[in-house]
Amino acid sequence: MGEPVERPSWDDYFMEITFQVARRSTCPRAAVGAVIVREKRILTTGYNGAPAGLPHCTEVGCLMVNDHCVRTLHAEQNAIIQGALHGVDVSGSTIYVTHQPCLICAKMIINAGIQRVVYGGEYPDEIAWGFMEQAGVELVKYERGSAG
Repeated sequence: MGEPVERPSWDDYFMEITFQVARRSTCPRAAVGAVIVREKRILTTGYNGAPAGLPHCTEVGCLMVNDHCVRTLHAEQNAIIQGALHGVDVSGSTIYVTHQPCLICAKMIINAGIQRVVYGGEYPDEIAWGFMEQAGVELVKYERGSAG
């Protein structure tokens, strides 16, 4: 038998998958991925991109309004919508996201019953952070190799 292999923590495992999901993004401004997990099982995934059947930013460019691309849905939104579309209950789950959720995504996370958010990069939205804290959603800033 060889040397024991160091296995990644669950948070490391699911965040690595989340970063792979983000590679499917079709908005060049930010590649964002989301993975919703409950009881160590992936329920849904999402990445930022245009609504189904509409042209993507990579095809026709970003549609900018107030410094935001409004052509795309956010990764969290797409992951939650996938659950609704396919009859997958996401309540009581953890959502892994490459970036801290914005205010609209935070409100969707709260109403979907998601209990934990593990996020990578910062997104400066104190209102979103405050709403999730008030709703009792656990917020975890991801750091590779941390327990989870």
